[in-house]
Amino acid sequence: QVADFVPDVISYNNAIGACGKIGEWRTALDLLATMRMYSGLPIAITYVAAISACRKGKQWQRALDLLSMMKAESTFPNVIVYSSAISACEVSGQWLQALSLFDSMQKTSTLPNLITYNATISACGRSAEWEHA
Repeated sequence: QVADFVPDVISYNNAIGACGKIGEWRTALDLLATMRMYSGLPIAITYVAAISACRKGKQWQRALDLLSMMKAESTFPNVIVYSSAISACEVSGQWLQALSLFDSMQKTSTLPNLITYNATISACGRSAEWEHA
């Protein structure tokens, strides 16, 4: 029965991820808000999906807001979350923000991976700030 369906975290993650893939960042953020109201706090993968949706929509400020929200909820960002946020800054030409996130990440003892390095270097390269890469 469809009327009895109550979405769980997996359902929300999939819906948010699907919105992100088609550039519907507003809908993704609406789903995140709905999830908070009815299903509890999101998990790291939920934030990755929402941040990725913001990346696709070039909404780097919203991506950083999500990262801050995550920290405020005591859901600690992992390397994938940080890499997604750095990538959101990269596609919007926000190289300084990308470097700041990279620095913050290391201060929390979260080790960067190849994707993190590539996104950070690419952010500097897109803005012709190679000396900072």
